[in-house]
Amino acid sequence: MPTRSPQMQLAWLSLAMFLGMTLWFSATAANAAIVAEFRLTAAETAWLTMAVQGGFVIGTLVSALLNLPDVLNPRRLFWIGCVAGAIANAWLAAAGSVAVLVALRLVTGAALALVYPPGMKVAAGWFEKRRGAALGVLIGALTVGSAFPHLLAAAAAAIPWRVLMLFASALAVCGGGIVIALVGDGPYVASSAPFDPAAIARVFADRGTRLATLGYLGHMWELYAMWTWIAAFAAATSTPRRGSAIAFLTIASGAIGSAAAGSIADRVGKARIARSAMLVSAACCVASAFMFHAPIVALALFAMVWGVAIVADSAQLSALVAQYSPRDHVGTALTVQTCAGFLLTMASIRLLPAAAQVVGWQWVFLTLAPGPLLGAYALRDLAKSAGLPRKVGV
Repeated sequence: MPTRSPQMQLAWLSLAMFLGMTLWFSATAANAAIVAEFRLTAAETAWLTMAVQGGFVIGTLVSALLNLPDVLNPRRLFWIGCVAGAIANAWLAAAGSVAVLVALRLVTGAALALVYPPGMKVAAGWFEKRRGAALGVLIGALTVGSAFPHLLAAAAAAIPWRVLMLFASALAVCGGGIVIALVGDGPYVASSAPFDPAAIARVFADRGTRLATLGYLGHMWELYAMWTWIAAFAAATSTPRRGSAIAFLTIASGAIGSAAAGSIADRVGKARIARSAMLVSAACCVASAFMFHAPIVALALFAMVWGVAIVADSAQLSALVAQYSPRDHVGTALTVQTCAGFLLTMASIRLLPAAAQVVGWQWVFLTLAPGPLLGAYALRDLAKSAGLPRKVGV
């Protein structure tokens, strides 16, 4: 049946991921308006930004401990996550205090823990030999979804922030509906498995899984901190509207990097591609200090290059974890990987505004360079073997 072809399934799933992940940066894109209305302090603003990460870490930790992506059908989890996240995000429009704002963003993050890792498992289930390419497309869709609220903020600065929240929530509900109605379970990973309290230990007994996860941690130290604060970096020498435009270009261009890396990773080697992307991204961290006063067009072009490099490794690191994990616990492996990575992002996201108060926005991204450098170092052994599939059929 044509609608059940792997390519069509990936297309529907990518659209659903794009729609669902608009919730992630919806409040960040409206950050200036929320800060002004609620008169948030710098610390409160940071907590509002980090709340999604914190909720996501809690959600993925609980999900991994209970083996939810493997015990329950991942498509149903995806739908539940989209609906629950949409409700929490829409409720922001009625929030009357900072505490409520932060709590609702925490719940939104926890709900998205049921969207992102289960979505990757669904995609992995439809592809065997081209899994790196498939996850590259899916992460590209996630990237565009994360960038979309910044586009709305830049293109229509007059849109009330509450309308932006409600719109993002409506898109997320549509994403959940698409996965339930139009996406099926693929044949290459188990759609459900019995609960195994030792699943996490089984998954990370493999050295390849551990190395890929260490690489992922280096990647995550940089990724979300850069995504979160690139608008502030650009606005420091321009305007908030231009900052939002630069943020959209930066994040959305990652879709190109993710898809392009995926298209060649299954031939060249996932670890090689991921390692090369990390080295380029680390160089961009350093170069950012010298682009701070660049003309807006030059800054936009630089931001797009960085946006491509910073995401190009993401899908391949997840594909490596799926490759080295037991078939019946791929969902748990991916969930633990993302949990650890997003826990680390809370530190780097909090670090940057504190560093900006000391050294200024021009130099803050230098603090992110050690992440991708250490991640590239962790992947060196996998890259020597090209990171090619070790298991038959992957």
